[in-house]
Amino acid sequence: MNDLEAFAKLVQALDPWRAQMIFIGGWGHRLHTLHPDALKQAFEPVFTRDTDLAFANRAPLEGDIKAALAAHGFKEDFSGTSKPPAAHYTLGNEQNGFYAEFLTPLVGSPYKRNGEPDATTSVAGISAHKIAHLGVLLEDPWIVTVGPEVGVPLDQPVDLQVANPLCFMVQKFLILKDRKKNKRQQDLLYVHDTLMLFGHMLPTFKQTWGSIVKPRLHPREVATVEREIQEAFSEVTDDIQAASKIPSDRDLDPEDFLATCQYSFQTILEP
Repeated sequence: MNDLEAFAKLVQALDPWRAQMIFIGGWGHRLHTLHPDALKQAFEPVFTRDTDLAFANRAPLEGDIKAALAAHGFKEDFSGTSKPPAAHYTLGNEQNGFYAEFLTPLVGSPYKRNGEPDATTSVAGISAHKIAHLGVLLEDPWIVTVGPEVGVPLDQPVDLQVANPLCFMVQKFLILKDRKKNKRQQDLLYVHDTLMLFGHMLPTFKQTWGSIVKPRLHPREVATVEREIQEAFSEVTDDIQAASKIPSDRDLDPEDFLATCQYSFQTILEP
């Protein structure tokens, strides 16, 4: 089974909850490439096995998502010592399979009153991870249509919610300091490639930042985003050098990488 077939099964399983689920992460970026406003690129988006789906913890999910996933061949795999245990939902074998994870914002302390980590929650039959700084990915989502015309084997086209590309990039900077080196470098590549897809929309992103995203962030978060962008793109760093080497289907110049990001964020963030 290829990844598009697996993705189609996930879309079919989650159909009753489409209005509440937002595709984020690597598959969110892949869906960005299918948006009508995305500029066509000669390269393939960064590959990822996992599909991250975010939902608001203020909106109750009804029904049984776990049963719907199982009916489409997904198996629940647990890990860690959290209560409930962390889980991802796998189609295929563990080494080469496709899997989905469900994420919801962490609000307040990362610890429960008894001192245990408040890392997961159980809702609609599934175990979801609670993640700090996730809320921005729920703001102003875009719609992307998938179906046979874009290689996704569904009976008919389906509209999916995907993270707003600006919010997708902003969240990367909110978590950048906490990421392992290889993940941090991949995140910078995602940011660069998102700007390549939507570089013609910088005025729109500037408006979204000023009217939607910035007002809904805590002032400390705004400061973090602005500081991390400045530090990440002040010069050609080791992370930019490494990020430029990740794609195997193109020759990315680190200086061009830096220039693209510098110009874009100067435009987006300027008062």
